Amino acid sequence: MGKTRLAIFASGTGTNTKSIIGYFKGDASVEVSLVVTNKPEAGVISVAEAMGVDYAIAAKAELADEELMMALLEEYKVDAVILAGWLLLVPEYLVKRFDGRMLNIHPALLPKFGGKGMWGMHVHNAVKAAGERESGITIHKVNAQYDQGAIVAQHKVAIDPNDEAEEIEQKVRKLELQYYPEEIKKFLDSI
Repeated sequence: MGKTRLAIFASGTGTNTKSIIGYFKGDASVEVSLVVTNKPEAGVISVAEAMGVDYAIAAKAELADEELMMALLEEYKVDAVILAGWLLLVPEYLVKRFDGRMLNIHPALLPKFGGKGMWGMHVHNAVKAAGERESGITIHKVNAQYDQGAIVAQHKVAIDPNDEAEEIEQKVRKLELQYYPEEIKKFLDSI
């Protein structure tokens, strides 16, 4: 059997994308073949270029164009989609096409602190405001609603009551970089 080809969808700086591409460099069974971003100014573009992975920009209009997007993903022979800081709701046609083969990471312990608008510092500020004693990451399958797909894995970190939202973010980011690539590998091995 050939390699499983991944497309990473990312809207931001690309720290998780860099970690994932690096993890699978030289892997005999998995290859990151494409990075898709919705923002032409996103840092993830520089990451893709530096790591030798093709990228495409798909703003809302392109993302809504099923024919265009499916042609792009078929051109790169994409088998699975990984969301890594992707902020737009994934269109239903993509959810259906990659049903059971699309993963996302969320910077909190779902079902708490998920849903529309809950991303980045919004999440960490909410965790701090709620007085939570732990936070972490949730890796989950993607369905048609924000952050409601089946949970694949969670990793936790303790929060000190004196931690500011920025410190919570740093602790959670560490977990993302440590665990997301290996959880992707486990997930791919299971499908």
